[in-house]
Order: sequence, then structure tokens, then C-alpha cells
Amino acid sequence: MEAVNVNQKGVLNLVSVGPGFEEMIIPRAIAALRDSEVIVAYELYLRWIAPHIAGKEIHTPPLTQERERALLAIEHARAGRRVALISSGDIGIYAMAALAFDDMREDDTYEVNVIPGVTSANACASLLGSPLSHDFATLSLSNLLCPWSWIEQRASHIAQADLACVLYNVQSAGRQEGVYRILQLMLQHKAPHTLCGVVRNAYRPGQQVSIHRLDELPGLQFDMLTSIVIGNRFTQRKRDWIFTPRGYNDWSEESQAQEVAQLPQQAVWVFSGTSDGNALAAQLAGQGRSVVVSAATGYGGELAREDCPGAVVWAGRQGVEARRQALRDSQAQVLVDATHPYATLMSQQLMTLSQELGIPYLRYERPGELAADDPDGCADMDEAARKAVESGSRIFLATGSKDLASFLQAPGASDRQWFARVTADPDFIGRALELGLPRAHLCAMQGPFSQAFNEALWRDWGIDCVVTKDSGEAGGYRAKVAAARALGIRLLTVRRPSLHYPEAASDFAGVQAGLARLLGA
Repeated sequence: MEAVNVNQKGVLNLVSVGPGFEEMIIPRAIAALRDSEVIVAYELYLRWIAPHIAGKEIHTPPLTQERERALLAIEHARAGRRVALISSGDIGIYAMAALAFDDMREDDTYEVNVIPGVTSANACASLLGSPLSHDFATLSLSNLLCPWSWIEQRASHIAQADLACVLYNVQSAGRQEGVYRILQLMLQHKAPHTLCGVVRNAYRPGQQVSIHRLDELPGLQFDMLTSIVIGNRFTQRKRDWIFTPRGYNDWSEESQAQEVAQLPQQAVWVFSGTSDGNALAAQLAGQGRSVVVSAATGYGGELAREDCPGAVVWAGRQGVEARRQALRDSQAQVLVDATHPYATLMSQQLMTLSQELGIPYLRYERPGELAADDPDGCADMDEAARKAVESGSRIFLATGSKDLASFLQAPGASDRQWFARVTADPDFIGRALELGLPRAHLCAMQGPFSQAFNEALWRDWGIDCVVTKDSGEAGGYRAKVAAARALGIRLLTVRRPSLHYPEAASDFAGVQAGLARLLGA
């Protein structure tokens, strides 16, 4: 350390140098670098600022010695020198500025300049489109400086408020499972089809950008170079981008209040999304009951309007807060959960809302068809993917669009040819294409399908293995079994997840009896 220069006041420049490209460094940061005598930085950051620090005194303590870097910079500033303490992204966001202020003394006299930069949140957002256009939060998943219980609590509040958010420090070699716990907390309160982005090495060599549904993220692998951007229930897709509207129109309290005011009071709410769920709602409405049918997508709403005459349809990207408000303000009488047998997150959310709001809950679930001892039954999608890769070379997926990634990204998947059938919804089709499914291998139609149709399709495509769910007779499961048997090909079936429901029925008569008990009629 040089002797203290009593005639020169030191300067501590806290300099942000952005995500990795020199073009992303603001001019004020470049000026501070050129004006500084001493540079203190992690060595990696020097790569994109080299032209501005030639001939300067440079110190590069390792990445793990952050406090040592801050103290070293402060010591030089106290000695009357002009110092630049450097951080990637923005130095004031999960970075070095806080350490510098923490170690600063009240009697220090050196000048301090905090120079902002492009942080991971807006760098990643810019590569995805405009997902942070309304209120949003950031959350670091590193528990080195913050108790994990706090991280979970904050994640839960972010999800309950349906804020868009950016997850930092997503996954490390010693911290593999935390991100999946956070994603499950998000799924407890956010809609499974919430649009999200995964960005790795934003504005650096090896940059990777992809768009997913929230319920697809638990099937992915991440690392410390990855950030996750999670939208809210209004986040939309356009071309290859996602964006969140700023909120001038349908976001207003008046607009939402009008939407809820149009719902019938004291109705039976049927949460559908299946053909038999719609048939159940139509039957209840035909008996003169006041019925609201809730569908998760716009396409599902269109089908419900056709299938459920006499019922009011409430559809679209509604999150848990919107459901809570609508159920409470419309004084719903009963929640009939007729969602898909594999929509466990939605069922868990509805049971939670039932308890919270004091509204009776009744589960309707079509009977399953898969025998308990069927050797081709699979516990989950991962097991089904492994068996499919082992069994076939031209594999047909009848599992729906949500689970395509489990198969197309499984070990050995690239050596197989994949075919799939998805609902004729633009979002579902787009997701399949993004995952690399060739257009010629995609059947976009609304089921269920007959044995003859399945046989013809699988024969023409040369399919030698089929993967499906135990969707029951109403979901066309028997027709798939018969078609696979006729063609002599293997049919793998993913077993239904197990949930404990407070009250359940497997046919419409059971639902009618349950409603009679719950409503005292």
C-alpha cells in the first residue's frame, strides 16, 4: 500500500459493467474506469473492460473473497487514491456495493460514486421481450447469506401476489433441489400455464434463451449461469417473445369488479377442462341450477360455451388471486373439481381455497382403467420416458403438451423419432414445435379418438411404442389400448397421481348425491 497522500482526496467508484458485452456498459462507467488508478475486480470481469484499464494497477482476489475485494478497494481510497471496485450486472443488486458500504466508516472522507449497470433481471427480460412491464420482484435462491426459510416465505408471497419475478442464483453444484421447491411454491398460487423464460449466459458467449410454461420448469436442469423469469397471469406470447401488458385496460379494479359482478351469485362452480367435466356442468345447468364453468384457457372456454348451455363460462389465464376474489365475491355455494385426473396442482389449489373461504369441495374424477399389476404401468413421466427410449424407435406421445419436455429431453431421446398429439390450441402447438418436434410429426386435434383412428394414424406413421395417461373411458383410453393391441405395439401408461380428497365421486349420480348433502337439498 502506498503512503497516504494528505493532499489528495480518495475516490471509490463502485462500477457496474453489465452482463458481459462492452456495448452494455454505460459511458459513465467507462469514464470512471479510465479515471481510476487502481482496479479491484474478479478476474473474469476484466475480459470486457480491458481496453479501458490498460496500464493501471489491477488487483484480482478470487471470486469467493468478496469482502477482501471490498476492503482492499476501501484501503486504497483511504490512502487518497482513485479506485474502481467492479461488479458485473449492477453493483447495487446482489453485488459488491453493499459490502463496500458495510465496511465504510462514518469518519471516512473519500468520495463515493455508485455507477449503475444492466443487471440480470433486465438483461434477461430484454432477450425474452418485455415480461417485466408491470410490477415485478427479484429473488435470489442462494442461502449463503439468507436463511432458506426466508427465501421460501418470500417466494410464497411473490406467488400469492402473482407478481412477475426473476430468480437469481438458481442452482449450484451444492444446491440442487432448492429451485424445484421454489417452483412448486409458485405453482401452488400461479397458473400452470404462466409463461416463463429461462436465460443462460445473457449477453455472454454461449447465450441460451427459451420460453416455457411454469409447469414445465420442474423438468429442466439449471445452473448458476441461469436466470429464470416468471410472468404473471396476464403475460402473453407474440411471435417468439413474451410480454406483460402495462395495465391500462383489463387490469383496473373497476374492470375486474365488473367481471366478477357479471358472475351469478351463489352458484355451483365446476372447474372443468375435460369433456366429461363439461358434460357434468351441462347436466347441472339443465336441472335449473346456477352453474359457473371455469376453464383454464381461452380455447377451453370456447369448448365450454358450446358444451354447457345454460352455464356461465369464466375462462382465461386466471391466477389464484383472481379465483379467490371471484369465489368470495360471487358467494359460490360449492366447488366441484372436475379437472383432469393429472391436474394435481389445480386440485390442491382448489382444496386450499375451499378451506380458506369455507366453501364445500367435491371432487369428480372419472374411473381409471389401468390395472394395478400392469407391467407397462409407469409411476411418473420420467419412468415412462426411460422405458419409451428403451422400447421403441418411433414413439407416439398421447400424454398432452405439458409433459412433452420430459420425453424430448430425456437421456437417449435424440436417437429416437418422436410423434405427438396435442390439443388444437396455438400455445400448445407452439410449445411442441419449440421443443423440436417436427411439424410433420404433430397431430393437433381435439379428442377423444376412436380405435380405428388411432390404428390408422399409428400404422401410417410406423409407430412402435405409445405413451399415454390413464385417462379413463371418457378420455379414450380403451380405444388406445385396443389399437395398440391390434397393431402389436407397446403401450406405456403413466399411473394417476394419488391425492386425498375430502369428498369424491366417480360418476354424475355421485356428484348429484354429494351436492344434495352439501347444500342440504
